[in-house]
Amino acid sequence: MLSLGGSLRSGLLQFRLLQLPVRGLCSAVIHTKSPAPVGFPSVCGLRTPVRTVSGVGSGAAGAAGDTGAEGAAGAGVSDWYGGLADSAPVHICEHFLVSVQQVSGLPWWLSIVVATLSVRTLITLPLAAYQLIIVSKVEALQVEISELAKRLRYEVSIRARERGWTDKQSRFQFQKNLRRLISQLYIRDNCHPFKASLLVWVQLPLWISISLALRNLKSGPVLDRCGLCDLAAGGTLWFPDLTAPDSTWILPVFLGLINLFIVEVFALQRLSPTRFQKLALNCIRGFSVLMVPIAASVPSSLALYWFISSLVGFSHNLLLRSPLIHKLLQLPTHRPDSPYRDLLSAFISKYCR
Repeated sequence: MLSLGGSLRSGLLQFRLLQLPVRGLCSAVIHTKSPAPVGFPSVCGLRTPVRTVSGVGSGAAGAAGDTGAEGAAGAGVSDWYGGLADSAPVHICEHFLVSVQQVSGLPWWLSIVVATLSVRTLITLPLAAYQLIIVSKVEALQVEISELAKRLRYEVSIRARERGWTDKQSRFQFQKNLRRLISQLYIRDNCHPFKASLLVWVQLPLWISISLALRNLKSGPVLDRCGLCDLAAGGTLWFPDLTAPDSTWILPVFLGLINLFIVEVFALQRLSPTRFQKLALNCIRGFSVLMVPIAASVPSSLALYWFISSLVGFSHNLLLRSPLIHKLLQLPTHRPDSPYRDLLSAFISKYCR
C-alpha cells in the first residue's frame, strides 16, 4: 500500500511536464404548527383536506393585508416550507413512523426511539463504516504521496532550469502534476475523498425528513381518525405530551450536552488542527449550544428524536473505534489496541487538568 510498483513510479514521474493536461435546518423544524399532510394515511384509507402551512393561505394573506416585498417574501417562505413538509420523503417517513407504532404497539415515545435506532443502524451505520474505510485508505496513501512529491519537486527543478521557468511557473507545474499523480493514486485504490462525504448527503436529508414528519404528525387528526395512539398522550416521565415543548428543558439540555461531547471527542482526534479546522469546530460548538433553546421551543417528539439520534450516532462512533471492527473491515492503517482507554486519557488530560 505504501509504495508504487516500478512501472507506476517511473512512468508517472519521468514524464514530459509540458504534455500533461491541467486537472484541475433548524428554521424549518421550529416553524409554527402545521396540520396533517395531504393524502397521508394509506394506513387507514382516509384523505385529509388540503392543508395550508402556518395558516398562510390566500384568504389569510388577503385578510392580513400583506403587500409589497414583505408580503411576497412571507408567501415565498411559506410556500418553500409547505412544499418541503408535503414532499414525498417526508410522507415516507410519516408512514414509517406510524407503521412502527402500529406493528410494535409501543407508546409513541418508545416507537420514536425504536424507529430512530432502526434507521441509524440500518442506513447510517453502514455508510459510517464505508466512510471509515475511505478515510483509512486516504491516510495510508499520505506516505506515498509525500515520497512522490519529493521526487516530483526534483524533476520540476531540473525542468525549470532547462526551460528557464520563473518560480511562479515552477510552482504551477508542480501543483498541476502533483494533483494528477494524487488523482491517479485515488483511482488506483478507489478511495476518492469525496466518497467519504456520502454519509452527510444521506444523513442530513434523512434527519430533516423525519423531523418534518414528526412535525406533521404533531397535529393529530390523522392519528385520531386511524384509531391510533395520539402523540399528545404518547409521552412519558416529565414529557407526557409529545406535542408540547419540554418545559423542564431536560431533553434540550441533554441534547446540547451530547452534541458538545461528540464535538470534543472528534476534536481529540486532531492533534495539530489547522486554523480552518479550529474555526469549524468552534462553529459546531456554537451550533450545539444554539440547539438547546431551539429544542426547548419545538414539540417534545422532535427534541426526543434529536437526542436519541445524537446518542445513537455517538454510540456508533465508539463502536467503529473497536479493534475488532477494524479487523473485520480490513482497514489498511494501524489503529491502537486500546482506543477507548486512549480516548479517555486524552479527554482527561485536556479537560481535567
